Amino acid sequence: HVQLVESGGGSVQAGGSLRLSCAASGNTYGNFCMGWFHQVSGKEREAVAEIDSDGSINYADSVTGRFTVSLDSVKNTLWLQMNSLKSEDTAMYYCAASQVVKYGGRRWCPSRPTDFAYWGQGTQVTVS
Repeated sequence: HVQLVESGGGSVQAGGSLRLSCAASGNTYGNFCMGWFHQVSGKEREAVAEIDSDGSINYADSVTGRFTVSLDSVKNTLWLQMNSLKSEDTAMYYCAASQVVKYGGRRWCPSRPTDFAYWGQGTQVTVS
């Protein structure tokens, strides 16, 4: 079992920056993926960025070039550096963890929220 606790959300003006963190505890060894998702009230939760324990990273098109995800394996902490924030980035941000998907000699992180077994409580980001 994995426990995830996010922090770092808040309110910022457009063009500003925020850094989110997600502290993981519990069974965090082995092949795993961690990701950031965001959700606007009344809409589906969407992937923002995912990182495989092997270092591979995927970003949503809407944040590529502005957001940077990183994983400190020693501290078991996932980070999301958000720069050049836009009003459309306003959402609740969630940290999530899952097993790596392996098939046919390949490996990748899932992108659907339903494929992630563990979730944090969320942290609100508001850009005005």
